[in-house]
Amino acid sequence: MSKRDYYDVLNCKKGATVVELKTSYRKLAMEFHPDKNPGDHTAEIKFKEINEAYDVLKDDQKRAAYDRFGHAAFEQGGGRGGGNPFDFASSFTDIFDDLFGEFGRGGKQGRRQNRGGDLRYNLEISLEESFKGRAAKITVPTAVACEGCGGTGAETGSKAEQCPTCSGIGKVRAQNGFFTIERTCPQCRGTGKIIRNPCKQCKGQGQVQKERTLSVDVPSGVEEGTRIRLSGEGQAGLNGGPAGDLYIFISVAPHAIFQRDGHDLYCRAPISFVQATLGGSIEVPTLDGGRAKVNIPEATQSGRQFRLRGKGMPVLRGGGMTGDLYVEVAVETPSKLSKKQKELLKAFEQESGQGTNPEAEGFMAKLKEFWNSGEKA
Repeated sequence: MSKRDYYDVLNCKKGATVVELKTSYRKLAMEFHPDKNPGDHTAEIKFKEINEAYDVLKDDQKRAAYDRFGHAAFEQGGGRGGGNPFDFASSFTDIFDDLFGEFGRGGKQGRRQNRGGDLRYNLEISLEESFKGRAAKITVPTAVACEGCGGTGAETGSKAEQCPTCSGIGKVRAQNGFFTIERTCPQCRGTGKIIRNPCKQCKGQGQVQKERTLSVDVPSGVEEGTRIRLSGEGQAGLNGGPAGDLYIFISVAPHAIFQRDGHDLYCRAPISFVQATLGGSIEVPTLDGGRAKVNIPEATQSGRQFRLRGKGMPVLRGGGMTGDLYVEVAVETPSKLSKKQKELLKAFEQESGQGTNPEAEGFMAKLKEFWNSGEKA
């Protein structure tokens, strides 16, 4: 029976990249693997065919020979000095490595070092601190290497022994039909070592819980949810492994005057009925502790915003750029009026003519038009 084209076997085109070949190979190999198709002779043949195709096409020299001569490149010893061109053990190791980690390598593997876990710390700051930045001191409870044993877990004067079950590799293998399964050693739990005389301080764990005080530089311009990473300040690693990282999540407390939106600030400033009518000026605070003057023109309506450029928040890593401050005025209706004040307002109302209250007049005109259209209908 003639052999199928290797590219067709892997469902790839002739010009496929190495990544495309490998992706297709992994998918097909998992689909037709004998362990997933027990007793299926056809699946076993396809699995071998897939591995044979990949073994040739993954190698630049073999692939070049195949592209030029086809299957004839490997017949009668061509290209390989005789023998079967298919290195099944090599290809099988490839897929196992890709999907399940190292396979069948053994080697001189010492006690496994595990990276420590990452930690999270929530830090609340004020809006002023977000504006200026600050140096904060935080206390973090974490696992650190035991000083009594230096992180080994063994009592002083003794040391950990090689695990007899896994011979110090940290893994054990079991044959399951066609497939070899590798799992963490149950006796040493992957460390490769057994501690006969555990340290009394850490009970053989190599770690103890301790509070550490750290300094954190909070840059100006940080926003709600900003994450600061302190490399190597997380949980200590096992057996001398590297420590994890500490992630500080910033939250900004609500402010009594300002609200923040990105790099801009907003504040609400009440003004009197007279100021809104005749115009004038008001002073508003700025987040840096200063004051800014806002000119109010005549006939200012409630809700109007005034923009103060460069009075907002600094842009994080923005090279000195800052946002703006928006002041929204709210016209306050006077209350607790005296008899004379009421009389003056009534006189003002009587003296008011058309155009004095354009918004109210325009609204009434729309109402009359609406009511009239309803009556005609």
